[in-house]
Amino acid sequence: MANGEGERSGEHLGGKPWMAERLNALEEGMQEGNAADGGSKTPMHQRKAACAVGKPHLIKHKYFLSGDFIMAGILSQFYMASDPMSFTRHPSEELVDELIYFMAKWTYFASMELLSTRGRFIPNYKCDAKDWAVSVIAGPTSHICPFMANILNVYKMPQLIYGSSPMIDDKIQAAFFHRFFPNGDQQIMGILQLLLYLRWTWIGLIFQRNESGERFIQNGVTLFSQKGICFDFMQEMAKETFSNDLTGAFKGFLKMYMIIMKSTANVIILYCENQVTAIFRMVPYFTEFEETAIKRKDKVWIIPAQMEFTSVPFQKIWGMDFFHGVISFAVSSKKISGFNKFLQMRNPTSEEEDHLLRVFWEKVFECSFPQDEFDEDTGRLCTGEEKLENLPKSAFDTTMTGQSYSIYNAVYAVAHALTAMFSSKSKHRARANSGRLIILNQETWKLHHYLRTISFNNTAGEKVSFNENGDLETGFDIFNWVTFPNQTFVKVKVGRIDPVASPDKLLTISAQDIIWPTMFNQVLPLSLCNDKCYSGYSKMKIEGKPFCCYDCLPCAKGKISNQMDAVDCFQCSEDQYTNKAQNLCILKQTTFLSYSEPLGITLATVSISFSFITALVFGIFIKQRDTPIVKANNRNLTYILLIVLLLSFLCTLLFIGQPDQVKCLMRQTAFGIIFSVAISCILGKTTIVVLAFMATKPGSKMRKWVGKRLAKAIVLSCSLAQFTICVVWLAISPPFPDSDLYSMAEEIVLECNEGSTTLFYTVLIFLGFLTSISFTVAFLARKLPDSFNEAKFITFSMLVFCSVWISFVPTYLSTKGKYMVAVEIFSILASAAGLLGCIFFPKCYIIIMRPDLNKKEQLIKK
Repeated sequence: MANGEGERSGEHLGGKPWMAERLNALEEGMQEGNAADGGSKTPMHQRKAACAVGKPHLIKHKYFLSGDFIMAGILSQFYMASDPMSFTRHPSEELVDELIYFMAKWTYFASMELLSTRGRFIPNYKCDAKDWAVSVIAGPTSHICPFMANILNVYKMPQLIYGSSPMIDDKIQAAFFHRFFPNGDQQIMGILQLLLYLRWTWIGLIFQRNESGERFIQNGVTLFSQKGICFDFMQEMAKETFSNDLTGAFKGFLKMYMIIMKSTANVIILYCENQVTAIFRMVPYFTEFEETAIKRKDKVWIIPAQMEFTSVPFQKIWGMDFFHGVISFAVSSKKISGFNKFLQMRNPTSEEEDHLLRVFWEKVFECSFPQDEFDEDTGRLCTGEEKLENLPKSAFDTTMTGQSYSIYNAVYAVAHALTAMFSSKSKHRARANSGRLIILNQETWKLHHYLRTISFNNTAGEKVSFNENGDLETGFDIFNWVTFPNQTFVKVKVGRIDPVASPDKLLTISAQDIIWPTMFNQVLPLSLCNDKCYSGYSKMKIEGKPFCCYDCLPCAKGKISNQMDAVDCFQCSEDQYTNKAQNLCILKQTTFLSYSEPLGITLATVSISFSFITALVFGIFIKQRDTPIVKANNRNLTYILLIVLLLSFLCTLLFIGQPDQVKCLMRQTAFGIIFSVAISCILGKTTIVVLAFMATKPGSKMRKWVGKRLAKAIVLSCSLAQFTICVVWLAISPPFPDSDLYSMAEEIVLECNEGSTTLFYTVLIFLGFLTSISFTVAFLARKLPDSFNEAKFITFSMLVFCSVWISFVPTYLSTKGKYMVAVEIFSILASAAGLLGCIFFPKCYIIIMRPDLNKKEQLIKK
């Protein structure tokens, strides 16, 4: 089995405050440098730095510094190479294949060493109280906490967590944990708000199969879906291998890499832990083992605070462009004064330094110290004068990371808790031993109360305290990674998650300051399943695909959508219409056939012109009233017909202009009555002609019907019938001014509502009935002698009249708005003009042009 790594660190917290800085330096070195320890020919394995008191041969790297109070550290920090399994050593020294068992084994082992006398691995036996650890710092991976707790919770030992940690449902067990890492749900909300702010709805997810990852799957995925975010894929991170089958491990990583590169999502959440960054730096290089190379595409990686940058030694010369544009979360921190100076003063050759620094030094500077028991091949010698600041950041970052800042705060929290514990008035018993205060191991559990209620300002001036839920009252910083060709990178702070803000206002970010991956040409990347639906369209779900994938359906006629990705189109109000793009409702303009527009002026001019012509004809007939052609066929009916024709031309003026109550009451009734009188006059004239010829036959009884009384009776009865219908119409349901909101898409047509459509059509039907009878009688009289009557002219005029009104019906029904009124006006003018022209033009021609024919002898046929 591969050998585990242990670390024990402690200091007199009251007398030597630089202990926190030492821990920070150790954290930096182990995280950024000793996080990688191995070669390229043998499998890579994650190891632990465990605080232990014994001296078992299984732990090579551990460190102990005596002090008044001892703080232990169980830290997952190392990658080390193992030899192939040869079955020549004890099974405890061979490597096992199971990750979880491996993590549990060494965590249990390190935890039990804390309960043993230093140098002797006898759990639960301590012969010297000075070696008792007052607390344990653990992290950064979530594997450590549950196994460590199984041992240390029995002794109620305070456990300070600085990285990813599982949620403990048991409140009693959870009381022994003190998380120096903000609430993980707060980070999930921050990631969600980041995605919503940047309008990324189509994302990928890589997660580790641990409690932290499981919590994200259970809580985060559901929450994201509720907020409109879909996952193109959710892929479990390929596990680190502890076997020698590198090909099998590479295939697992390649499969994951292919899924990422083939995904249409441009944003990928890596909800993993520290060691994954080292693995992801290798993945792009795995493609060279494939027969068909996978084309690499830039992605925007979102990294949580529990996943800080790590690497292995041979990656020092590798490029960093794979992480260019990363957006990462980190525990909110401030600059610690003197930290960089402290790092510059590290000298691995000094006897005061722990030997863990020497291991780190050899790896990052590729050298070895003389007579190093861990490396028989000395090669290039380490001088100890090498400068950490000269290392690329891919090997060692001289700035304090968020996790290191959490360790820093944890150390000082214990110091302040101990101070509060000893200064309280409660009965804490302590005794002096060689000038040092030793807490009796039976009273260690009392420290929990003071840790939970502690509140202090650290040396950076930041307040450290816990809320009522036991969560650290701090937030997260958001960083943007900018990489450079010299294997280094910088983290630029671009935002923050404020823990005291309302849940919907947690995020503060400067998106304009973010440097995006190269492929996006410094334009905010889109991460959508498909292009957005523009205004004028609505989303339509695609069967079998997530709700973030949809088609865009144009809005139906009369409906609009005025925003991107509208769920549905909505109807404009009745007084509005849609524009061509169907993304805006425009207020309709009111319209009617007006005297101020060309059509209205034309119709009014024609109406007045025909009225003038009719009046002129009437004047001619009055002047020539004693001539035979005027006297023929009932002169009075001729006068009445001319008058009603004059009125029919003038009644069209009632249809022009804005409808009002008077116009609406008069226009259709006047039209119906006037034309009924006109048609009845024509019917009377035609009937008299027919009866006159019938009466000329010897012995005919028709003579008694020939006369003015019959004509008057026809005109009066027909006109009175139509008049009665109109009066009933006006009495029951008269026409009124109204607005037509629907006929015209872009206009509100002011019109006259006919009130009772039944009575309106009754008027028209009666008028049609008179017309059909008059036409029939005129048609039967068409062959009577021309000299004695105007039957042929009446027949032709009625043919014109019927043709106009028959064609009026389909034309009127196919026309909308004010043009319907124009069609009716045109029909009135055309039909009246047909009557006027066909009946009176021949007579006027004789009267004016051929007066020689206007004699009685000319009217009598031989």
